[in-house]
Amino acid sequence: MIKEITILPGKDKNDHKENFDQITLKAGETISIVGPTGSGKTAFITDIELLAQGDTSTGRYILINGKKPAEEVRYDPAQKPIAMITQNTKCFADLSVEEFLYIHARARKINNKKIVNDTMRLANKFTGEKITLQNKVTLLSGGQTRSLLIADALLIGAAPIILLDEIENAGIFKQEVIEIIKSTSKIIIFVTHDPVIALLTKKRLIMSNGGVRKIVSQNESESGAAKNLLEYDQKMGVIRENLRAGFEITKELVSANFA
Repeated sequence: MIKEITILPGKDKNDHKENFDQITLKAGETISIVGPTGSGKTAFITDIELLAQGDTSTGRYILINGKKPAEEVRYDPAQKPIAMITQNTKCFADLSVEEFLYIHARARKINNKKIVNDTMRLANKFTGEKITLQNKVTLLSGGQTRSLLIADALLIGAAPIILLDEIENAGIFKQEVIEIIKSTSKIIIFVTHDPVIALLTKKRLIMSNGGVRKIVSQNESESGAAKNLLEYDQKMGVIRENLRAGFEITKELVSANFA
């Protein structure tokens, strides 16, 4: 049972110690990582995914429940408690969605066939491009692939720690992803440029020059701003899905959503 993970500081690109003593995330908490391109966001979550022990370029250490993780947890994919879904996630196996999910379920020693259908239904809540069990995984779009892998990580992988790298760029319904995963007892870390995602998390790390520069906690003003931005983003989503479906964007549609 993973109750928490702790990140101990490393160094930025100029070999200066990062500006924190330790960052501890407990089960059920969400945090976002923000900063300009090249500031070290992806390197931060990669250290977590690797369960780094001072052996990466940043020199960070990752602890599980306050202790150094066992070697088998670090290096055995079947035991690793982390699912990382990035912008470059690809599935190379020429399998159908059904075959892909069954293979993963068997690898996790899950014999309940219902979980495959449940996973696909959850994935379809995240994307406007519906997925079927017969679809080839290699032919899925980027948004479909990430939606499938997020659902897979939540239900079949049952990973207690989920790392999501810029999911807003994948053409998925991020509001649905956020609401569902925030209702779990998992540790969720978002790398994002999206203000909606950043403001919806209780804490966010500000990255600069390869290191953590600042840790910001959500306040009442930001919580209100997040609610307003989310409503606006949902309205934009209606327009976007109409465009993707080939419908004409009329004054009436715009007025109905932005009155």
